[in-house]
Amino acid sequence: MLNSLSGRFLILTVVFVMLAEVLIFVPSIARFRQDFLQNRLERAQIASLALLADDMLATELEAELLANAGVYNVVLRRNEVRQLMLSSPIPSQIEHTYDLRQAAPFPLMRDALKRFFSPGNEVIRVIGEPVKGAGSLIEVTMDSAPLRMAMIDYGIRILILSLVISIITAFFLFLAVRATLVRPITGVVDYMQRYARAPEDVRGIITPSAGVTELREAEEALKMLQVQLTQALKQRERLAQLGGAVAKVSHDLRNILTSAQLFTDRIEASEDPLVRRMAPKLVNSITRAVSLCESTLAFGRAEEPAPMLNMVRVRAIAEDVSASERLALVEGKIEIANHVPEDMSARADPEQLFRVVMNLVRNARQALEVLDRPGQVIISGYETERDWFIEVSDTGPGLPPKARENLFTPFQGGVRKGGSGLGLAISAELVRGHGGELVLKDSGPEGTTFEIRLPKGEKTF
Repeated sequence: MLNSLSGRFLILTVVFVMLAEVLIFVPSIARFRQDFLQNRLERAQIASLALLADDMLATELEAELLANAGVYNVVLRRNEVRQLMLSSPIPSQIEHTYDLRQAAPFPLMRDALKRFFSPGNEVIRVIGEPVKGAGSLIEVTMDSAPLRMAMIDYGIRILILSLVISIITAFFLFLAVRATLVRPITGVVDYMQRYARAPEDVRGIITPSAGVTELREAEEALKMLQVQLTQALKQRERLAQLGGAVAKVSHDLRNILTSAQLFTDRIEASEDPLVRRMAPKLVNSITRAVSLCESTLAFGRAEEPAPMLNMVRVRAIAEDVSASERLALVEGKIEIANHVPEDMSARADPEQLFRVVMNLVRNARQALEVLDRPGQVIISGYETERDWFIEVSDTGPGLPPKARENLFTPFQGGVRKGGSGLGLAISAELVRGHGGELVLKDSGPEGTTFEIRLPKGEKTF
């Protein structure tokens, strides 16, 4: 109950109502004190009327009048003459004097709080204006204990009334919150749980029905999310089935093309000029088809294993990549340069980092081979306080706009003819596994530069 929304509202309502009552308690108790003292003045004035009717009163009657008025003596000023109307012995000296004729709100509240929290009895003097214009001033002396007891009694009644009001208010607010908020929220939660059990069942998609604007917007947003997620799950299931079929076809097609590749090796040895002229094109076409099948199978396999991070020498990896790619160079027009500093080391999986750099260098080399002119591929690196950076740049023609838009999208980011775009997609995934990122830093007529960023810290934000 206490952890529920309606229960919290119940408790908060009681607390806030009581807090509001505390804020109005001080002015209320000050007003009560003023009314109490004013009442004593009026009763004392009424008691003094008996003396005006008869100049001489019996001692017993005077004592009775003072007891009924709750005062020790009464002084009345009439016609600028100060006259002691009724009197009796005062048990102690007067401790405080209060003038009610021109009392300001804050002094009244201050005096009320002092009296409320001051135990014991004191003799006090109270000055006020007589009612009905019976004089210019009336003054009485009295005990403070009855005043304090009356104030305490009034405070207890205010407390009880506040509790009753807060409980009743909280109860009705509890019912209102359950009807307007808790019940719709519970319905949303039920829809979410039902949808989680069977996302493919459209009956689990929520139907917005809340009357509260905010809840209605939340229900509509949830409905949109559920519809999009259901469509995505259906599409993912179809793609998974399609991927399985493509993997099987690619596997069988690769075997067939591999056999065909063996036959083309023999065709290349033919002495027929026409066959010798057409054979390289056939070999290249079959080679690209085999490469596409292998890339598709590699991309369709399970996710890459988590990288085993160790401090590795970046220059050594760059040198291994350079040496491998130099073997593929034909006429020597393209230069592969390693400009990574000798002492540069980075925290990475050496095998995965080799694959990423190899893919970038190979793409750069193939882009330069198309131009059929001298070019250069440069591997460089540097570090900052937070990251290590490895750059692969070339002097090629740059990337076309379509390739930039789908650079890391499988089967769409290919640049060269016959390319699948899987290499960059896999490389970006491997770099993300290190907590870093692979970005296209620059691309234009002067060349293209890819940048690998590897963080030095445990996490990046």
